[in-house]
Amino acid sequence: MTDNTKGKVLVGMSGGVDSTVTAVLLQKEGYEVEGVYMKLHDKPGYHEANWAKVQKVADYLGIKVHFHDLSKVFNENVYNYFVESYKQGLTPNPCVMCNRTIKFGKMIAFADKVGAEYVATGHYIQCDGEFIYAADDPNKDQSYFLCEVKKEVLPRLIFPLGTWVKEDVKAYAANIEVLQEFATQPESSEICFVENTYDEVLARHMNIDQPGETVDVDGNVVGTHKGYMHYTIGKRRGFFVNGAHDPHFVLDIKPKENQIVVGTREKLEVHDFKIKQVNLFEDLTAFDCMVKVRYRTTAVPCHVTIEGDSGSVTLKAPVFGLAKGQAAAFYDGKRLLGGGVICC
Repeated sequence: MTDNTKGKVLVGMSGGVDSTVTAVLLQKEGYEVEGVYMKLHDKPGYHEANWAKVQKVADYLGIKVHFHDLSKVFNENVYNYFVESYKQGLTPNPCVMCNRTIKFGKMIAFADKVGAEYVATGHYIQCDGEFIYAADDPNKDQSYFLCEVKKEVLPRLIFPLGTWVKEDVKAYAANIEVLQEFATQPESSEICFVENTYDEVLARHMNIDQPGETVDVDGNVVGTHKGYMHYTIGKRRGFFVNGAHDPHFVLDIKPKENQIVVGTREKLEVHDFKIKQVNLFEDLTAFDCMVKVRYRTTAVPCHVTIEGDSGSVTLKAPVFGLAKGQAAAFYDGKRLLGGGVICC
């Protein structure tokens, strides 16, 4: 590290425009940049194409870049968690788990190995070293996915794109001749190992097409379905209800019985719930805040009570379609307070 740099930063580089512009910006700011491409799964042809793009950026910037195979630990901590959760009738959020264990877990460990003080990614997030904040671009904000990241790593995180909008990031890359292809390439999928639908992934590991009973909230059999793993809470299609005039939605999933519980929309309304695996960025035991119960939902006001690594959330406005296994992320304005996993 030379004296005129701000320090050494390890940038997670995926071959996409966001991580590419992140590396360029940090070098311009005076950081000593080193890159790492993390292989997380074995999708054919996926990594060869992305690694070539990462090397192109590294050559342009004149930086060192590493190919880091984390597929085994990713499989154990994220992929298997995804599959097993669906087996249990839950709706997991693999990106939340990946950010905790891989991107801001194993990547931090790799930063230590190469002597990097900081870690950066192309996430649309802001961080002041003490807290995480929502990005200025509400359409791209990814702070929800970091609600389970360990508090200890926050002082080492840098997110240059937190004040940018996506269109400006693409325009920035388009103005650099060697990087123009990054500005026009399609966006990557939200879940990296899901090509089309999640049930295609599950079908590789089990028979998901096992017809079963559709029941009402009182346990009465009212129809049939094609296999409980095809459904998530709030889904309204793909099952049969005898003589139904109003739309019916999935209210609950019973994996042992291979049953789905259905009802009308008002029965999806939830006013309180429990959380586990609580992760907070400051010591709080009882507090008022806003909560998001899924990524693409509006935050609602609530009161949270924490005891150990569990908690209770009382909503001041109802939510619809609460799914066990999803993350609940708590906010004070734009400031992320932390979160937990919805369990009941």
